[in-house]
Amino acid sequence: MTYYDDAVSILRQTGNRLTPQRLLVLSTIAESQHHIGIDEIYRASKTAYPYLDLATVYRTIHLFRDIGVITEIGIGDKHTYELRTRDGQHHHMLCRKCEKTFSLSPHYLESFRASLVNDFNFEPDLDNFAVAGTCTDCKSKLT
Repeated sequence: MTYYDDAVSILRQTGNRLTPQRLLVLSTIAESQHHIGIDEIYRASKTAYPYLDLATVYRTIHLFRDIGVITEIGIGDKHTYELRTRDGQHHHMLCRKCEKTFSLSPHYLESFRASLVNDFNFEPDLDNFAVAGTCTDCKSKLT
């Protein structure tokens, strides 16, 4: 079963209709090779379904996020989306200069999580962790 199939199952289980617009937005996100923003989702989906409007895409994205079908990655006013992974854990690095989003392996957060637990007796929720900074390409352009 694919993440797309998982998402369709979640839509059904939560009593949401499988409209052509919702399925189109879902497939656009699923087929994207990167984290995708709403404007890009809208442009790609509108090509296949010309009557789709931006408000429908926004409502669909909010529904998908609220029922756990997609993950929203954002810092500030920049937000991108991807299908939620089965284990729910996915971490990101966001470049403030070029706005690219990079995946971050969970093992980088293990010592951070342990430090928060040991030093502060605090259990962090790091299932969808994002950190902002400057990527290598942008740093090299600054020097």
